[in-house]
Amino acid sequence: MSPTKRTYELKERAARQQETRRRIVEAAVELHSSLGPARTTVTAIAERAGVTRPTVYAHFPDERSLFQACSGHVREMVPPPDPTRWQALTDPGERLEAALRDLYGYYERLEPLLENVQRDAVVMPLVAEMNAYRVRYLQDVRDRVLEAWPTRGRVRGRLRRAVGHALEFQTWQSLVRRQGCTTDEAVRLMLALARAAAEMDPPPTQATHR
Repeated sequence: MSPTKRTYELKERAARQQETRRRIVEAAVELHSSLGPARTTVTAIAERAGVTRPTVYAHFPDERSLFQACSGHVREMVPPPDPTRWQALTDPGERLEAALRDLYGYYERLEPLLENVQRDAVVMPLVAEMNAYRVRYLQDVRDRVLEAWPTRGRVRGRLRRAVGHALEFQTWQSLVRRQGCTTDEAVRLMLALARAAAEMDPPPTQATHR
């Protein structure tokens, strides 16, 4: 066999392996979206991908390697909004509004998957671990949003909690899916919450009677 033919065959084999890997990951993500990670079996992944169970294990010998590949695939296909895009907005309300609109659109695109991941993270430590990057991401978004608000002390803490609540997937889902808000209404409600948190007077100090 000539070196050229050998090289061609190796490239063809690598391409087939990469395609098989892609089908397995896409099948797993589809099942995680429809059933949830906790209810997804290797057999179901193999059937959807059109491969055998041993082939799945050949590419992903354990759950961690498969979940990492799925997480990376989702981030590549539907990347979370880039927080640096909002930092050019110096008005605190405008910055929060831009962040909420981008995030709520992101949640809508990934709702079935995010809902299942949130549910299964309670019973699967590995899912909770894989989901930790989203927690860190939202903390980063919250901190970048807060940079535009000239608050400090107790007011700052209250505003941090309000903004953190506004950014959560469950908040969007409650307002839009269960309370019937439009996305615009949900954004405006959360803007009002943040402004109220920033402007709300502290409770009066109780007088001490001797």
